[in-house]
Amino acid sequence: MVAALVDELTEDADTPTETARRPLVDEVRRYIDRHLGDPALSAERIAEAHLVSVRYLHRLFEAEGITVGRLIQRRRVEQCARELSRRGRVSPSISVVAARWGFRSAAHFSRAFKAAYGHAPRQWRRRTVTEAAGNEGVGAASVEDV
Repeated sequence: MVAALVDELTEDADTPTETARRPLVDEVRRYIDRHLGDPALSAERIAEAHLVSVRYLHRLFEAEGITVGRLIQRRRVEQCARELSRRGRVSPSISVVAARWGFRSAAHFSRAFKAAYGHAPRQWRRRTVTEAAGNEGVGAASVEDV
């Protein structure tokens, strides 16, 4: 019975209140965005930087509907997608983009990207650049017609 009581009290102590949770979650999200390119970014590092335990950090994100690790991966993939869809004379290789945003493995990046967007990074780049070029042509034609 004593063990059950201790577990219950510990559980309550580790459950952040909404007023305490929201500012810290927002700060953690900003921290993640500032450090996305660091391949060593992890729940452990984030917890250490915010002077909380890893368990408490995970508890904070339970209400967010995403784990800290998944949030990091999602934000990295989003940044890679944004960069891969830019047009320019000199576009960095896909592996360079992946490394810039903290992916250590090109294979891992490719799997994560395809899971998020339904296309391999190379297909994504080709498709978004082609669509952007097509939209520019459409926009230019309609301006000239007016």
